[in-house]
Amino acid sequence: MRKKYILPFLFLLTYTLSAKANFNFDANCIDAYKAILSLKMNEAKLLIQKEKQQNPQNGISILLDNYVDYFSLLASENKNDYEKLKDNKSMRLSSLEDNDSNSPYYLFSQAEVYLQWSLLKARFGDYVSSSLDAKKAGNLLKENAAKYPDFLPNRKSLALVDIIFGSIPANLKSITRFLGMSGNVQSGIKQLETLRAELPKTKYSYYINEVAFFISTIDVNVLRNTNDYSKLISYLSEMESGSLLKAYLQGYIASKTGHNDEAIAFFEASPKSNEYIKLPAINYLLGCARLNRLDNEQPAALYEFIKDFKGVNLIKDAYLKIAYYYLLQNDQPKYGYYIKMVKTRGNAVDEKDKQALREANDSKPDIELLKARFYFDGGYYGKALTQLIGKDVSSLKLVRDKTEYYYRLGRVYDKTDKFNEAVLNYQRAINLGKVTHYYYAANAALNAGRLFEGKKDFKRAADYYNQALDMKDHEYQNDVDNDAKAGLKRIGQ
Repeated sequence: MRKKYILPFLFLLTYTLSAKANFNFDANCIDAYKAILSLKMNEAKLLIQKEKQQNPQNGISILLDNYVDYFSLLASENKNDYEKLKDNKSMRLSSLEDNDSNSPYYLFSQAEVYLQWSLLKARFGDYVSSSLDAKKAGNLLKENAAKYPDFLPNRKSLALVDIIFGSIPANLKSITRFLGMSGNVQSGIKQLETLRAELPKTKYSYYINEVAFFISTIDVNVLRNTNDYSKLISYLSEMESGSLLKAYLQGYIASKTGHNDEAIAFFEASPKSNEYIKLPAINYLLGCARLNRLDNEQPAALYEFIKDFKGVNLIKDAYLKIAYYYLLQNDQPKYGYYIKMVKTRGNAVDEKDKQALREANDSKPDIELLKARFYFDGGYYGKALTQLIGKDVSSLKLVRDKTEYYYRLGRVYDKTDKFNEAVLNYQRAINLGKVTHYYYAANAALNAGRLFEGKKDFKRAADYYNQALDMKDHEYQNDVDNDAKAGLKRIGQ
């Protein structure tokens, strides 16, 4: 009689054990994941809690908890929250390690936790720890790829590791050498593009929005492409309607590629209900975009950004933008007040804030050059050119202003495909400003190098890249040096 109960008992035992450890990206989890990518964190948390109640051993819930932290910190940039939440990493990894080791999500989910915290640590300036986490993620992903070569999510994250180690600035390359890691941004972005094309026809199609998020931000921020607007906007248009992240990304891409009017439209149409977390960056970018248009609107969005933002970056730059608004209105008292705010509020960690502080401590900018700068940043190249060619350069008394004049003229001609005029004015900026501490001459050399690289004249390109590197003690030194070294590497120098 006892044998009759052995098989049912074994079946029940096996079922119980399997129920204790699994990875199941079920409907609840997919809905929670989509809510996270729409920045509807309260909805996402409710769905995750529902999944934990229905399937308490589903490891995907742990991974989704990490997604919530990741996107919340990206949105807020709150250092205090970062310090509180970063201890969650080790607890989640321990829980994931106790889960089903026979699932392709087993190593992948651990790698994702390491990878997301690597990106967050880099955002908050903890570069050594960030690199260590990225290496751990890469090792786990490679092991997982060997076990499950057809597991598509793995390719997303392997591409990101490739991009992370390929984009580490030259001044931090000693970290990658110490870790024995290398990467290639172009290779990584190509992998993401290929994956994006494949995903819709697979059971992992829900990952397509995250892939679009990474492609668009990497294309603009790392590769510094300004000609991919239509392609990237088409990718982003496929994201969930009503997504705050979608609205932000559309506006961000538009603002970084010279489509200022479109950027304003995207930001103004972004969802604003309480179901979304706050994303102060939208107000910062909207305020900058309105200033670029010089339409005399009050800088209300920049005020909102300063009021709402709990992070450490861009406060000084926001105050400087407000100061310049009042300078353009010829309101000298308010200009002076906000210049003082640049000096006393915020932090000088981000390059934009460092630059804002330098400008606040420098001589007042020339009004026409300032207008040309804003028009150019907004992609209004015709208006910027009109502002510049109507200016008598001999009327400029400061070497700074004369150098800036030729630099901005070179930039406008560069963007309007007038190669000879661009190089001529870049060279004038180099000649005038190469011994100053302003960035105009070094950046002019960098941009001239890119122009000649585009013409396949690698000898002239290398000459200009090396000129950029030879200039020392100027603004944006690290950024210019890193880009110049990357340019030399691209042309095999």
